[in-house]
Amino acid sequence: MAMITTEQSGSDVGADGRVPDALVAAYREHGFVRVRGVLDAGQVERFRAGAEAFLEAHRGESLEKQGTFSQLVNVWQRDQTLRELTFDARIGRIAEQLAGFSLRLWHDQMLVKEPHNNAATEFHQDRPYWPHTGDRLPLSAWIALVDVPPERGCMTFLPGTQDRAGLRPQDLHEEEDLFEADPSLRWIPRVTVPLRAGDCTFHSGYTGHMALPNRTGQARLAHVTIFMDEATRYSGAGHVVTDPLGLTVGDRLDSDAFPRPWA
Repeated sequence: MAMITTEQSGSDVGADGRVPDALVAAYREHGFVRVRGVLDAGQVERFRAGAEAFLEAHRGESLEKQGTFSQLVNVWQRDQTLRELTFDARIGRIAEQLAGFSLRLWHDQMLVKEPHNNAATEFHQDRPYWPHTGDRLPLSAWIALVDVPPERGCMTFLPGTQDRAGLRPQDLHEEEDLFEADPSLRWIPRVTVPLRAGDCTFHSGYTGHMALPNRTGQARLAHVTIFMDEATRYSGAGHVVTDPLGLTVGDRLDSDAFPRPWA
């Protein structure tokens, strides 16, 4: 597979808030794409400062308890600065351009790898964890708030795996778990995507991916906005986002908890 490359600086987002057709085609073929310069330098500084302050106040609430990373979910509901990032209209519109259909917010999250954490987030798919049914492909916008070279924990993708539905949830801490669920995935060429601060990768909910360890002295700060098909319904499975909402199996996930402010 040819590497998906662009110039090393600048932005892929046009004045109309859209990305080139070539990036849309690459996303639909490979299940992921890098979009450069989604945030400018001033936005990066502001949102990084907001993320650092929120992490300092809430690190102990992380849903991930094994130390691989810190995971703080639905920060848009608790912090005005990070809400502005989650609701950034350009990111939502790019997501809809890539998907080709209307989306809603599923949830956002901060994913932080602390300095010298030295632990990989092993290969997995996102969608098997989510209580969704009746949906087309969801996708995530993974926004780098600091430079994320390989040694700081950038992501590696398994291109073309966005059609591998039906697998059980995988263990993020077990190196072999995804490949035990589908042995054919082991032999797919892997693509590692370093990001500059302000860059973003978009990846499908079924695209296999992992994050490398952070071996540097700087925290890896990423803000992830996860989008779902506007028609998604609740499957009845447990999830930290839907458990408090009193939903019934088959309910559409279209309440104020799942907005689409970029529309």
